Amino acid sequence: MSRRWIHNPNRCSDEYLDGIEDFIEFARRHNPGATRIRCPCRRCNNTLWETIENVGFHLVRNRMIETYSIWNLYGEQLDHDSSSNATRMDSVEPIVDPNDQVMDIIQDAFSFASTNINHEREDDVPTPIDSAEFEQYEKLLKNANQELYPRCESFSILTAIVELMHGKIKYRMSNLCFDYFLGVFKRMLPKDNCLPKDHKHAQKVLNGLGLGYEKIYAYKNNCMLFHKEHETLDTCLICNESRFKMTSQNRTIKIPKKVMRYLPLKPRLQRLYMLTHTATDMRWHKEKQVYDDVMRHPADEEAWKEFNQTFSEFAADPRNVRLGLATDGFNPYGTNTIALGQFSYSHIICRLGNA
Repeated sequence: MSRRWIHNPNRCSDEYLDGIEDFIEFARRHNPGATRIRCPCRRCNNTLWETIENVGFHLVRNRMIETYSIWNLYGEQLDHDSSSNATRMDSVEPIVDPNDQVMDIIQDAFSFASTNINHEREDDVPTPIDSAEFEQYEKLLKNANQELYPRCESFSILTAIVELMHGKIKYRMSNLCFDYFLGVFKRMLPKDNCLPKDHKHAQKVLNGLGLGYEKIYAYKNNCMLFHKEHETLDTCLICNESRFKMTSQNRTIKIPKKVMRYLPLKPRLQRLYMLTHTATDMRWHKEKQVYDDVMRHPADEEAWKEFNQTFSEFAADPRNVRLGLATDGFNPYGTNTIALGQFSYSHIICRLGNA
């Protein structure tokens, strides 16, 4: 059986999709009755077990490990000369292309993209798509496919921005510092490059990935927030001070004295279940917990176990999320005699499907 399709860079080509079908048929034939098999995609690397249907989806999305050309884990017989070589192949870490990683991020952020890929050869009813969401998806896809500059094979516009923004966050770079180096990089590259000129424009490109934040005006002394029913107020209800700054001529300008950035919780919890590599971790406490005397997860604490007994119906579904309140470094009573760092479970609980 030819394995040339494994090295085909076009995952949507007939050769690649037909190769996946051949592999799935091979796995079914050599593992009769099996519902789960090892997944040979570059992310699972033959270490995770998935349903046969999900394996086919993973191979379209993540590609198969290029070095895995002898399917010994699925029943293919090896000769003596190739057995040692195959052993070495299985232990090789997969090399993930940054551009493929960015495409994975886009597909994770837009659920309809992965759904359409998974069922493109079936007769299922297509998932309804919001026009604004699809427009964001097309913009991101365009930036993911457009070269950073002509004949640049290593980076697309989106890949470059993601890499630079990751470094900014990892090394706590200020916006001014980031703008400076972004300008330097832009001058270093060919003149017709598409690198954004500053942090603001780079952020706009990434806005389509979601997980943004809301700006809520606040009084500088933290008396109140200008939010919800108080959103239209111009003065504080407690101290009667203006929420906007004053110029040297004592004229009010529409610049708030203080802004609070609120990060909505529900979209972030939902994103954890949209990403394939974090969705499994979110259910670890139910599916992979080790019951011994080692404290390795909040599920090993007495508070968690007591919660399970009190709310047994909620605890039965591993997808349900428990929100905890951490008080590390915060002392509301101004005294050192109170133990800090207590982790208490809150009854603010939600199910991601209904959130």
